[in-house]
Amino acid sequence: MSFFGFGQSADIDIVLNDAETRKKAEHKSEDGRKDKYFLFYDGETVSGKVNVTLKYPGKRLEHNGIKIEFVGQIELYYDRGNHHEFVSLVKDLARPGELTQSQTFDFEFTHVEKPYESYTGQNVKLRYFLRATVGRRLNDISKELDIVVHTLSTYPELNSSIKMEVGIEDCLHIEFEYNKSKYHLKDVIVGKIYFLLVRIKIKHMEIDIIKRETTGTGPNVYHENDTMAKYEIMDGAPVRGESIPIRLFLAGYEMTPTMRDINKKFSVRYYLNLVLIDEEERRYFKQQEITLWRKGDIVRKSMSHQAIIASQRFEGSSNPEKSQTPSNAEEDS
Repeated sequence: MSFFGFGQSADIDIVLNDAETRKKAEHKSEDGRKDKYFLFYDGETVSGKVNVTLKYPGKRLEHNGIKIEFVGQIELYYDRGNHHEFVSLVKDLARPGELTQSQTFDFEFTHVEKPYESYTGQNVKLRYFLRATVGRRLNDISKELDIVVHTLSTYPELNSSIKMEVGIEDCLHIEFEYNKSKYHLKDVIVGKIYFLLVRIKIKHMEIDIIKRETTGTGPNVYHENDTMAKYEIMDGAPVRGESIPIRLFLAGYEMTPTMRDINKKFSVRYYLNLVLIDEEERRYFKQQEITLWRKGDIVRKSMSHQAIIASQRFEGSSNPEKSQTPSNAEEDS
């Protein structure tokens, strides 16, 4: 970017130390495009190099200091001017002075706390990034590198089944049950629907998975519902005493773990929605919240006390023997 006719006099590049071997994950941007980013977990160290390349060799570059930051922030789209930072770490790489040649600076953020999953939604974005800055008197030179964070958890100790009834007096009585209430992102929802009384003509029945994103507080609360999956149970009229099995594979759908009250800014919840449509196009439905979580396949190795505490942050993961190891984390694929 030019400023009073003077162009940027140096280029900055951020290179991670394990860029060759670190796994990448797809993540959706605001415009819906999917890109791949380096994948990190809570408690993992972030280290690398900042390369400052002078565009005009032999010409000195005066600066007010060189630094790198690790930032975790939440941006609410209705309040775009404000970025709410929940992680903000800074490393000074060079004191104020001048560069006479291109230079490389090493950095390391040890066992970084990354408490929340990266998320891009309808009204909110949670992102993590590295930002390297060469301070200048008029205009700083900076470069950002986004990363993606996944939160892993252990198998929930309490995972009761869901049993519900849908009824219209003297017309309809249906019971349905699902095998559990908490599912990992590649799980299978298994259930059954029992028709105990059918006196209205049902022509169609389906199960939807609804994602509900809630942002803001008080008068500025926004709800966005998005149908993530539709599963047709039956097409035609059921009879009394009939039971229909349900088997819905989650792996084919793009979903995140359930996110509750993230930094008091937003929540993402998921619901199973049973929908019945009769021959007069009337709709009957029953909704039940489910919890989604990301399963990890972990080899436990020695790690810092800080990382152990961080790994127990997920709801239901308070047992140290069952906690996950973020510094050596791998997702179960």
